[in-house]
Amino acid sequence: MALLLEHEFKPLPADKQIETLPFLEAVAHLPPFFDCLGTPIVYSPVKADLTGNIKKIRAVYDSNPAKFKTLQNILEVEKELHGSAWPKTGATLALMWLKRGLKFMLVLLQSISDGERDEEHPNLIRVNAMKAYEIALKKYHGWMLQKLFTGSVYALPYKSDLLKALEKGKEVKEEESIEKIHQFLTRVTPILDAIYEMYTKMNAELSYKA
Repeated sequence: MALLLEHEFKPLPADKQIETLPFLEAVAHLPPFFDCLGTPIVYSPVKADLTGNIKKIRAVYDSNPAKFKTLQNILEVEKELHGSAWPKTGATLALMWLKRGLKFMLVLLQSISDGERDEEHPNLIRVNAMKAYEIALKKYHGWMLQKLFTGSVYALPYKSDLLKALEKGKEVKEEESIEKIHQFLTRVTPILDAIYEMYTKMNAELSYKA
């Protein structure tokens, strides 16, 4: 899958310390995924948010690569630096929203990979997208954004068109595309789970609505 496997994520180390630079370099290739979903009014802002948050984290990292070598370093240093304003500030906040956008993406792909579908309309991905939205983003969105996302599922591409877009226009058998999605998920899911776990352990998760 050309788009998803373009840049490999490093395996999660045993201590779950995620190196900042390799993570950012790998994740920087993922925002174009949202172009594959169509509906620019909804997914362009998600893509822009993802890209913007990557840039914010990169700027913090570049300010002192040794100090911010891992994602955990970022949270620890910013907690000390920003005091009571933390975690609603800096790269900590950017990573918080970045992980939610990635969670949406991974749950959507996992649902497709698992074969979840509307039996009456098996080539639609509404079921998959709504599951991803419910799990990853809905509780952080106000009423208007929720309505916008719910309506957007009716303009999503067919599954076959999404898979073709992920292959950058190449015609590939569905089972081959699904296998590539599975490879991608196997690499990235443990990393994202470790980031969520880190936010829980450090009490850095916020539940305010966008």
